[in-house]
Amino acid sequence: METQQEINYKRIAEAIEFFRQNFKTQPGLEEAAEHVHLSPFHFQRMFQEWAGVTPKQFLQYLSVEHAKDILKKTGATLVDAAIETGLSGTGRLYDLFIKIEGMTPGEYKNGGELLHINYSFAESPFGLIIVASTDKGICHMAFADESRETAFANLKRAFPNATYTQLVDSIQQNALFIFGQDWSKLGQIKLHLKGTQFQIKVWEILLKVPIGGLTTYADLAEKAGHTGASRAVGTAVGNNPVAFLIPCHRVIKATGEIGQYHWGSVRKNAIIGWEAAKNNRLS
Repeated sequence: METQQEINYKRIAEAIEFFRQNFKTQPGLEEAAEHVHLSPFHFQRMFQEWAGVTPKQFLQYLSVEHAKDILKKTGATLVDAAIETGLSGTGRLYDLFIKIEGMTPGEYKNGGELLHINYSFAESPFGLIIVASTDKGICHMAFADESRETAFANLKRAFPNATYTQLVDSIQQNALFIFGQDWSKLGQIKLHLKGTQFQIKVWEILLKVPIGGLTTYADLAEKAGHTGASRAVGTAVGNNPVAFLIPCHRVIKATGEIGQYHWGSVRKNAIIGWEAAKNNRLS
């Protein structure tokens, strides 16, 4: 049974898709509200509770011109500074709290038979997620769009011989604070990931793109020391095992277009706009 938060997100996602497909005609609040079967008053209130801004302001964050401006600001000097200092370029935001530890060959050989993994399900502003952890950190986070059973089966495919317990542990709880509006409780999030040296390098660079910031595949390749290897970088981004925490949603086309996303272009639009709104409130 769907929760109210899931229902609200689906309505918001439906509205975002409606705005995106009809952007040239600039549909108003009344049209969008009617599309999601709500009154204009209730739609505006629900949207502002979710994003912190009005639907009109939110759409401004998703425009190509806004994206181009953000790329100029965060795709060069700020990211360079972040890589040199290890800090975010636009404030001490959540990327500061996340550190990656690569799994050793022994930890993931033979399907992860040496690993014990706790997993649980949680609501997020963008739908139900499954989150899993070892004793060293978060090893998996994914949107559970089909069902909880399918989400767990996908987790088990990554580590078929690990042992599993459905349990919310302190590592997961700390990571889930990332979705809240108050980060005062947020401690350092540790990720315990299986990946090649190149993949982990790309993921680490992604963590230095600040919230509200954007980058391109070409820029990531350059920062990884592999100029021109955009395709390889794209593969590394696509293999990201930790949705949202490693912000592959912040990678867009050089033209400023949002582009595709493993978890759907509508969700990518939702996350980018939500982060832009949050960053605007914090700056």
